[in-house]
Amino acid sequence: AYKRFSELLPAGEKENARSVRLPKSRILTLPELRANPFQHRICRVFSTSEDRDDSMSFEDFLDMLSVFSDSATSEIKSCYAFRIFDFDEDGTLDKKDLENLVNCLTGQSEESRLSSAEMEQLIQNILEESDIDKDGTINLSEFQHVISRSPDFARYCPPVW
Repeated sequence: AYKRFSELLPAGEKENARSVRLPKSRILTLPELRANPFQHRICRVFSTSEDRDDSMSFEDFLDMLSVFSDSATSEIKSCYAFRIFDFDEDGTLDKKDLENLVNCLTGQSEESRLSSAEMEQLIQNILEESDIDKDGTINLSEFQHVISRSPDFARYCPPVW
């Protein structure tokens, strides 16, 4: 992990890898993130930058690699997946978060974008399946409950590598 982190640093900063922050633009060059539809959210969630520039320290980078490793538990993966999918960072997945999630998965082009009616129906179906307390949002425990019924979740989510 340290070798991968330091290889992404600009040439003059490699010797200070433990104390320097890796710019988001460099993080996004990782093959695992390059084509990932959630690449910007992943950087946001794992970055501890006070400037909110989504840069990462070595510790942030290590946290990201740990969560996406095969040895991370489903509970840890689901917590981070929830945070990645919570676009407005309010602690719940509401209709807008779900719409953003669907748009990330289907793409933004005209031919792949869902119609308004299709999007509304899909979000309604997701909420019917997941919103146990019927408050119109999905909280972390509801998300984890749905995930617990998906045996492939730990292998494929968060959808990174």
